[in-house]
Amino acid sequence: MNRGLVVSCQALPEEPLHSSFIMGRMALAAKEGGAVGIRANSVEDIEEIKKNVDLPIIGIIKKVYEEGKPYITPTFAEVDALVRTGVDVVAVDATISQDVDFLYKLHEKYPNQKFMADISTEEEGLRADEIGFDFVGLTLLGYTPQSQGLDKFKVLQSLIAKCTHPVIAEGNFNTPEQAARAIESGAYAVVVGTAITRPQCITRGFAEAVSKVNK
Repeated sequence: MNRGLVVSCQALPEEPLHSSFIMGRMALAAKEGGAVGIRANSVEDIEEIKKNVDLPIIGIIKKVYEEGKPYITPTFAEVDALVRTGVDVVAVDATISQDVDFLYKLHEKYPNQKFMADISTEEEGLRADEIGFDFVGLTLLGYTPQSQGLDKFKVLQSLIAKCTHPVIAEGNFNTPEQAARAIESGAYAVVVGTAITRPQCITRGFAEAVSKVNK
């Protein structure tokens, strides 16, 4: 993975841009805009993105097995499928809800594959660093019960100071200023998704601001 801005190009089935073709073009637009990497969901999207750009890819597969359980690359079935694509980095849920044996066995099964831990708290990040994850990302901060109310920059800075592996800022770094601050704080890279690649959410922000003025 390169240092700098990674753009998350994802669209779930219920979203307007759900299409591997569209995600491939979105990745190309991100590259032209200066992205140094892409984060993508599903084998189909990854394969299409690779046809459009030669940037490093962080790959995930979102799959729900059971309510409340990890859904970002939750089992070896998803890991195996991602590894077969030749993706540069495989990201998995490494929060306390994930089976720790699964986390330890990742590098054991795939010693040459780079893995990223998607975590939500400092404790989870330090555990992932100790296990030996190649990258530690704040992807799920604010999305788990144990991370509600945490300051993302405080957690980021603490992990950067304590981890031996690179720390990636991800999860609601929604403005250029926040992205720049993350890198200035020492983050290896910053992942931005919604603020760049989800036009329905971007539009909603404008629409809500305009509607307040119209009232």
